[in-house]
Amino acid sequence: MGKDREEAEGVRLNKFLGASGVCSRRDADKLIEDGKVTVDGVTATLGTRVLPGQVVVCDGKEVNGKDKPVLLAVNKPRGIVCTTSDRDRAQNIVDFLNYPVRIYPIGRLDKDSDGLILMTNEGALVNRILRARYMHEKEYVASVDKPVTEEFIRKMRAGVDIGDAVTRPCKVIRMGDRSFRIVLTQGLNRQIRRMCEALGYHVRTLKRIRIMNIRLGNLERGKYREVEGEEYDELMRLLDAQPDTEHETGNPDIYERAERRSSAMAAAEAGRRPYRAAGSDNGREKPYRATGEAGREKPYRGTGAAGEKPSWRERTGAAPRDEKTTAARFENQKTAGEGQKSHLNKAHKISIARRPKPEEEEHS
Repeated sequence: MGKDREEAEGVRLNKFLGASGVCSRRDADKLIEDGKVTVDGVTATLGTRVLPGQVVVCDGKEVNGKDKPVLLAVNKPRGIVCTTSDRDRAQNIVDFLNYPVRIYPIGRLDKDSDGLILMTNEGALVNRILRARYMHEKEYVASVDKPVTEEFIRKMRAGVDIGDAVTRPCKVIRMGDRSFRIVLTQGLNRQIRRMCEALGYHVRTLKRIRIMNIRLGNLERGKYREVEGEEYDELMRLLDAQPDTEHETGNPDIYERAERRSSAMAAAEAGRRPYRAAGSDNGREKPYRATGEAGREKPYRGTGAAGEKPSWRERTGAAPRDEKTTAARFENQKTAGEGQKSHLNKAHKISIARRPKPEEEEHS
């Protein structure tokens, strides 16, 4: 039904360009506003729809519609950032691969880390893989700066307080004197490095070797391969098997909230509290961001001085109330209280009494 309607009414031009791999929808809107897009030779405007068979030209190049779906497994080298821009002042993964079709990374991998990252031109696939509530596994191999002990393994498995959260319990296996393998089901920023730092370790190398059923294998560093055949079918089976939680619960964030609750419970069971405020039980103080001083009382935003809150008249610059206005206000309240005036008249009379007279304004 949706496809028939799209064929009859056409698809929005920015969506057409985005699905074709030319650019993002936001960039498409900019190109349209700049007059760089035509449909059947006519300069397009925002909101233009494209019907089947129409010829779209963007910045002098004809656009042939949506490209074939692409899913790549890439062995990212260290020093490459997983973004689609150059804001990090380092080569990004898109420019590094220079793939003929516009693709973008599914998730991220730290600049200082290497290993497996998936890239695609299908936005829906990105969302299905990344949503934290589905607890998809990602496997890493890490080396650290000192011997891996049983206590370290036990604490990593149980969940670690990394400052703004307590990590989920995870699988950790000691591989060598100073290396281990870890399987995560969440993707917090620099999670493994922060977990190790919280336990007094420093990560020297970190490589991702698996995402769900897709393994890095013997793929050479800096190279990529297409995910296809049985491997692709297995990925789709895993994704199709996950519950449609947004439909079933009516709230797509319910599993994310449950994750936060379970992290707090894990911290309580381990005898510690999540890292939240100054003076917390974990022995560290969280500095107040506006001042940078741990434990300082939060200042009132209007003045910047702790504990001082100016009155409404000080904040708005309103004129102070004089005795005449105050007397008139109480007189009107008294009169209204006796039932001689309606509530509407009472409010009207008070507002009139508060207005300064013209002659008073001239002498003020």
